[in-house]
Amino acid sequence: MIGLFLLGLLSTPLALLGPVPLKIAVDSVLGTDPVPGVLQPIIPTGVQASPDRLLVFAAALMVVLALLVQLHSVALSYLRSYTSEKVVLEFRGRLFRHAQRLSLAYHDRIGTSDAIYRIQYDTNAIQYIAIDGVIPFVSAVVTLVAMFWVSARIDLLLVLAAVSITPLLLLYTAVYRRHVRHKYSELARIESSGLSVVQEVLTSLRVVKAFGQEDREQERFVRHYERGLMARLRLLLADGGLSTMTGLTTAAATAAVLFLGVRHVQTGVLSLGDLLLVMAYLSQLHGPITTVSSRAAGLQSMLAGAERAMALLDRMPDVVERPNAKKIQRARGDLAFQNVSFAYPDGPLVLEDVSFELEAGTKLGIAGRTGIGKSTLVSLATRFYDPTDGAVLLDGVDLRDYRLADLREQFGIVLQDSVLFSTTVADNIAYAKPDATLDEIEAAARAANAHDFIIRLENGYDTPVGERGLSLSGGERQRIALARAFLKDAPILILDEPTSSVDVGTESLIMDAMTRLMRGRTTIMIAHRLSTLEDCDQFLLLERGPGSAGRIRRVEQLTGELVRQS
Repeated sequence: MIGLFLLGLLSTPLALLGPVPLKIAVDSVLGTDPVPGVLQPIIPTGVQASPDRLLVFAAALMVVLALLVQLHSVALSYLRSYTSEKVVLEFRGRLFRHAQRLSLAYHDRIGTSDAIYRIQYDTNAIQYIAIDGVIPFVSAVVTLVAMFWVSARIDLLLVLAAVSITPLLLLYTAVYRRHVRHKYSELARIESSGLSVVQEVLTSLRVVKAFGQEDREQERFVRHYERGLMARLRLLLADGGLSTMTGLTTAAATAAVLFLGVRHVQTGVLSLGDLLLVMAYLSQLHGPITTVSSRAAGLQSMLAGAERAMALLDRMPDVVERPNAKKIQRARGDLAFQNVSFAYPDGPLVLEDVSFELEAGTKLGIAGRTGIGKSTLVSLATRFYDPTDGAVLLDGVDLRDYRLADLREQFGIVLQDSVLFSTTVADNIAYAKPDATLDEIEAAARAANAHDFIIRLENGYDTPVGERGLSLSGGERQRIALARAFLKDAPILILDEPTSSVDVGTESLIMDAMTRLMRGRTTIMIAHRLSTLEDCDQFLLLERGPGSAGRIRRVEQLTGELVRQS
């Protein structure tokens, strides 16, 4: 950025030298005035004495200056692009990392499309502010001062007439800034909501097609973006109004300078070459003035974007790691809930006064009606959320006292809707252990009853699974998720309704794999069908309490007879 700034400053001497060949041609070739004093030491005496040679020198100087301007422009453009992309990439990467560290409660409440918009689009504001705004702004100010100083030495009155418009331009900018800043923030919110429509529809396309709602979603998409279109058009009209007022004011100042300059030539105060030189400088003087004004105006939209990006960066995670948090290599697996209550932000209690204990190696089955808080219970165990009251203990230590990264290593998780990434089968199995060998990956797949169907795929373990794994069936995705859990080899296992959406034959394969996976591990299994929980050592049934929050009704040995009775 320092190099870019210094390179930008070179535009000032190049701009000052630009009109010089014309002055030499008019005053020293067509007229009898000597060449400007600053050039006399570098122009040979023989060239200065001959009008023809001086004309050739002026023409050559014009070509050299044009070449230097072009080379400067290319170098400036390249360095600006490189620097701006690096700045945006670093800022975007920092924002993406922070968004991942924010709690699930934040993303549940705000939605992912808002974070996507801020990371992908609002981050571009830092490029404009740091590279395309501040550096040209400072360069323009330097050029403005240099032009003012050089022009004032020729004719101070003309310069004063030219810069007299500056207060008006600053007034225009102040009025513009006051009226449009919040409108740019509103535009970003509208466009973010439009992005949410795209994300919702494309990630739920099977549902949209199944109900034949393509036209309805198209209308919803167009409606959102039409609001954004009208908001952008209103801002463009405001930009156009500022540009029009700036252009008219600058034109009026230029006309005043021309009128006064011609009068000064007629009275002998200036030569014609000096007038042309001053007019060229003043035309360039108005350029930096306009740049200062336009940059200050354009900065408003970027400041609005930067505020949104910074607001996400300033958002503190609800789940934070305590100073001097404890390290943990491999937990025994003792888990305890002590009077745990939980409520989402601004919401009612989901769980109230939940208490139970699991010894290492215990298999716990959890059942209950939909929405009672079963998944919330395991989210508290993995510290995706922190309890509103009470504590969750692992090996007798509050989860909040452990390092987060170490704590998460203690859990293997298989969800109802297994999440796969748009990469190969092998990469998905090795997601929890990226340095795993192919033999380790294959062994985990065999343990999860997944190897046989994987080798039948077109490229075996190197077969891409498609976006979110949709090229595979639900049962195949679930077995890959189980293989991932086998490979991680965590001491505690969370199984959140892993067989709820598969057929009976596939369920048998999954249950066989889960039986092996649960052996020797503390396991929490959630299921709707009690038959799935038959092999569990303890059984928790969540039901509504007096305050409509989930409470535990019983903890007991779950036998096959009890399952059949239920």
